Amino acid sequence: MKSLIRTIMVAALVSISGIGMAQSVQVLGDHRDWSSYSANDGSGIICFSTAKPDKTEPVPDGYDEARIYITHRPSQGIRNEFNLIAGYEFEPESMATLKIGGQTFDLFTQLDSAWLKDLSQANALVSAIRSGATLIVEGVSANGIKITQTFSLSGSTAASRSIDAAC
Repeated sequence: MKSLIRTIMVAALVSISGIGMAQSVQVLGDHRDWSSYSANDGSGIICFSTAKPDKTEPVPDGYDEARIYITHRPSQGIRNEFNLIAGYEFEPESMATLKIGGQTFDLFTQLDSAWLKDLSQANALVSAIRSGATLIVEGVSANGIKITQTFSLSGSTAASRSIDAAC
C-alpha cells in the first residue's frame, strides 16, 4: 500500500512541478514522517523533501491530500524553497501562518498553495524545521473557516540532509 501511495504522490508532484513523466524521479529515502526525492525538470536536477499533515482540523469541504515541500533547484540558485499544498482553497488574498515552537513565519496564499512571504527567512525556516518537533499551519478557507494543519517534523533532518547531499 505504501508503494502505491508513493507512486500516486510522486506522479501528482511530477504533474504539479511540470516534470515530464518520461523523466525519472528517484527516491532518496524515507525518513520517519518525511520522504525525499530527486528529479530532472529539463533545466536541471531538483531535490525535494515532503511530508503530509498528521491532523487537519476542521476538515474542509472538498479536502484533498495536503503536503509540505522543501525544494532545492541548483540550476536556478534556489535552496530551501518552502511550499504548502493545503488540500483546500484559501480565502482569496489571505495570509497563513506557520509556527514551529516559538517561531512564526508568514505565508502568502494562492488557491490551494502557500509560500514564505519573506524569502530571506528560508534558511531560518528550514533550520526551525530541522530542530523542531511539530509544524502548525493556520489558514482561512475560501468558505471563511479557520483551518489548522499539524505536521510531524520527525525525520525532517534526515530528509533535509538527503536533499542537501543530492543537490
